Amino acid sequence: MQPVTDIESFVRSLPKAELHLHIEGTLEPEMVFELACKHGVKLKHSSVEALRAAYRFDDLQSFLDIYYAGADVLRDADDFYHLTWAYLQRAKADGVVHVEIFFDPQTHTERGIAFDTVLDGIWRALQDGESQLGISSCLILCLLRHLSADAAMQTLRQALPHRDRIHAVGLDSSEKGHPPSKFSSVFALARAEGFLTVAHAGEEGPPAYIYEALDDLKVSRIDHGVRCEEDAVLCRRLAAERMPLTLCPLSNVKLAVFKRLQDHNLKRLLDMGLCVTINSDDPAYFGGYVLANYLACEHALGLTREDLIVLARNSITASFLPQSAKQKWLGEIERRV
Repeated sequence: MQPVTDIESFVRSLPKAELHLHIEGTLEPEMVFELACKHGVKLKHSSVEALRAAYRFDDLQSFLDIYYAGADVLRDADDFYHLTWAYLQRAKADGVVHVEIFFDPQTHTERGIAFDTVLDGIWRALQDGESQLGISSCLILCLLRHLSADAAMQTLRQALPHRDRIHAVGLDSSEKGHPPSKFSSVFALARAEGFLTVAHAGEEGPPAYIYEALDDLKVSRIDHGVRCEEDAVLCRRLAAERMPLTLCPLSNVKLAVFKRLQDHNLKRLLDMGLCVTINSDDPAYFGGYVLANYLACEHALGLTREDLIVLARNSITASFLPQSAKQKWLGEIERRV
């Protein structure tokens, strides 16, 4: 076991929120094989090691192909419970105090798993996470942008009876060729029904997709958003509006958005005054949960302790926590430093 460094201990001690986390993306190879055995699912890979070795991706689509195949082992509510509970335990160890989790119901309903089965398992784990681990949570329903707007609308209507469990609606999956405006009417209904909105934009897609997410979907946060740097006017707007960007640095390198972590623009965006946050995205596939992302960025980008404090603060202020809870955790950060 590697010794714990001072900087690791410091980052772990900072109360943090994780705002960009796909629960299906926390499905570790060991759990894939465990659930495959439980349900009699035949896997393409012969061992945990062979499956993990396959986690080498050229782009977003090459990742999504293996991601959707892995999700096939998730069959009943207990599977979704154990998946979520395993993530919450890791988050607790990393110093995470609040999580806002994406789930992709269409990934499961398209293969015959009931919407309520997915939701019930995840929700039960989140409730236990709050009572047993002290981690609060919000649940964000993500719509798959490579599917039709009609399919997204059908999924949103399935969610309407669960407003008490689902806090926001998001947009993920293949970005290229699927602009946010494709889902304008879906997101208009989501807002009318009381959901907050977020959207993946500007990871592989151009800055124009970020503008569409802001102006057509009227999002409260941009997920990823790293390509905003290509448009100075957009960067100034994001900074002026304090529009949060939920960056996922190790994911960006794994999916070849940046060749090396040293090339990542997180530090530049932070220095421009943008409200950037660090998150893990799909950590089972990308080699690190949230603490690992913080530490990798500290090393590769030369982040100072003050930078790390700002990033932790940003994660709290950018969350959907009530103001009283935000003030509590911001006060805790001040006491820790």
